[in-house]
Amino acid sequence: MDDDDELPPLYTRRAAWFHLLTAPADYVDEAAELVRIIRESGSGPLASLLELGAGGGNMASHYKRDVAATLVDLSPSMLALSRTINPECEHLVGDMRTLRLGRSFDAVLVHDAVMYMTSAEALRAVMRTALAHLRPGGVAVFAPDCTRETFAPGTAHGGDDDGERGLRYLEWTVDPNPEDSTYTVDFALLLREGDEVVCEHERHTYGLFARREWLDMLEETGFKAVARETELGPLFVAVRPRG
Repeated sequence: MDDDDELPPLYTRRAAWFHLLTAPADYVDEAAELVRIIRESGSGPLASLLELGAGGGNMASHYKRDVAATLVDLSPSMLALSRTINPECEHLVGDMRTLRLGRSFDAVLVHDAVMYMTSAEALRAVMRTALAHLRPGGVAVFAPDCTRETFAPGTAHGGDDDGERGLRYLEWTVDPNPEDSTYTVDFALLLREGDEVVCEHERHTYGLFARREWLDMLEETGFKAVARETELGPLFVAVRPRG
């Protein structure tokens, strides 16, 4: 995907609805826990953080109190949404597989946008990007929704209201082919504006890799990495070695 037009509608023409799908307020505890993990895992200060695949800025709306945040996403529409709640943060359009800013950060965060890496080649490219933007002793945290070991098919639903607008969704997760490195999530979206309600369907394809695959790729990239099973889900904490 090279530009906004090639991304799913949820991240383009429907991006203004995104905070009704997943509310920034829901990320308070997770953001605090990620900052704590980064602080305890690395060495040196934690003053700057690069988030790859920052989306609508939900996570950044909380951790920006602790660090200077640079937010990168492939979707200009999602970054425009993020600016409405994170005007003080730097926002940059970029591909997490190829981004090179020519500067280093104390930490790199790759949250659930990493799920769109559906091949080992793409996932390794993101890891190389993270390494390229970390100072020695800095920490990269990768937070996929699941690994192969923790994946489970199922359904979820939710949504929120904002004045005359409202959104409700049904999310259906399946793995059509357990032999490959992907699974699919179908979203049924009901979008209400005033008295008008429209229904849309989107299918998203996510990557699925085993814990050992994650760790091997991180080590091959040049990190010292550990896997953690937390209340937030699986986390991969990767330090750029000094020297």
